[in-house]
Amino acid sequence: MPAPIDFYFDFSSPYGYLASEKIEAIASKHGRSVDYKPILLGVVFKQTGAAPLTNVPLKGDYSRRDFMRSARLLGVPFRMPDKFPISTQVAARIVLWMSETNVEAARTAMHELYRAYFSRGMDISDPATAVALAAQAGGIEAGTIAAAVESAPVKDGLRRANEEAMAAGVCGSPYMIVDGEPFWGSDRLDQVDRWLATGGW
Repeated sequence: MPAPIDFYFDFSSPYGYLASEKIEAIASKHGRSVDYKPILLGVVFKQTGAAPLTNVPLKGDYSRRDFMRSARLLGVPFRMPDKFPISTQVAARIVLWMSETNVEAARTAMHELYRAYFSRGMDISDPATAVALAAQAGGIEAGTIAAAVESAPVKDGLRRANEEAMAAGVCGSPYMIVDGEPFWGSDRLDQVDRWLATGGW
């Protein structure tokens, strides 16, 4: 069985959202699956010295325009959230915890959380909102999710996930690794497709 595509993402990443809507079709085309790995960009930024694009002078206005243009190009519903960026610890913990027991439920919840934020403007940094969305999408009782994401093992698990991501070279979102080859950004989806088709160049 070919190795899955490792897909690292932060729920506050517009480009991560756009790529998450397209990566499964690319993977399926080449007989692959996708291993979704939530991370916290804030932790990564402390290492890289980066900041959210919208907070960077000059780049901020351009990035907002590019988010919209990229979404139109990819045919992905998108609206810039009123509250941006946001804290994504709870949403990341939810998906990390769910993926330990039910990968399909975690995938469904991941898509629902991303779409709720970037296409419907819902504030998924609010724990109650994130838990309710994940519970409905994943078919898991909300109280069970709420308790899990506040538990020490899940919090520790997300810390380890961030450390492991940076050890793998992850420097942004989305960050995709195909058979050891890294690709950073939704604008690298065509390269991911070609790499899978050819085995690399």
